Amino acid sequence: MQFPDDDNGQMLAAMQESGIDLSQALDVDFFLVFEDKRDAESALEDLSASELNGELELTFNEELEKWELIVCLNMVPEYDALVAKETWLNTFAGEFDGQSDGWGVMQHQHGDDEFSDEDDHECGDHCHH
Repeated sequence: MQFPDDDNGQMLAAMQESGIDLSQALDVDFFLVFEDKRDAESALEDLSASELNGELELTFNEELEKWELIVCLNMVPEYDALVAKETWLNTFAGEFDGQSDGWGVMQHQHGDDEFSDEDDHECGDHCHH
């Protein structure tokens, strides 16, 4: 699959190369950053009251020294949909003196057996670890 030669296209190409199935819905994290905690909290309240179907988390990003609002949306990572959502969120964040700081996908997704929690595993006669 070919992707546009920009940051979003390069991210999708890297995801595909790493074996992520881009035809399946994934939890995509969009990052919005704010200098001021009150602005970030106001944005969080506004998004919480909206019809947005996703999880929200507000943290202080030590590396950026900014407040980071993480908007986690379960969606098929299709280029046009990602660009549209990122553009919308950037415009939204701008209303609160913030901006978009990209998006990402955790390698481990629900149903991923490779990272299963070993604490839930009970060893039997046939275990080799």
